[in-house]
Amino acid sequence: MARMVSRKAEDYLEAILNVAERKGYARVKDVAIALQVRPPSVVEMLRKLDGQGFVLYQKYEGVRLTPRGNEIARVVKNRHETIRAFLELLNVPAKIADKDACIIEHELEPTTIEQLKNFVQFVLTAPDHPQWLAHFETFCETGVHPCAEDEREPKLSNTP
Repeated sequence: MARMVSRKAEDYLEAILNVAERKGYARVKDVAIALQVRPPSVVEMLRKLDGQGFVLYQKYEGVRLTPRGNEIARVVKNRHETIRAFLELLNVPAKIADKDACIIEHELEPTTIEQLKNFVQFVLTAPDHPQWLAHFETFCETGVHPCAEDEREPKLSNTP
């Protein structure tokens, strides 16, 4: 599938969606803070996105996603949330998982994203949360698989 918009544009659309969902509206300042960029950079990109039909931007009035922009933003947000949830299952700290998801979300094929989403849903909805997930946490902390303890030879006591 050919890329419809640039990675940078996807990031802006996702940021606008996130800000608007949180605050009920999005302004240049809000988007600049969300993306950690300067307001003039935001204005420049919003003008481009407006010209491409992804947003409605008016100076001093803020920015709104068009239906087309909203559709792309939701796809990007879904990819981001899926990847972040997968990384958090792997015990990646939330802040790092969020940052890495921003990078990875632009690179993976839709089929891969869908399978990651299926895997995350499978794990999170498993009855009695899977024991192997707890084993993985132990392995991350100790470097030893908990089941390996069962296979070791019993320790010999010092008594005759």
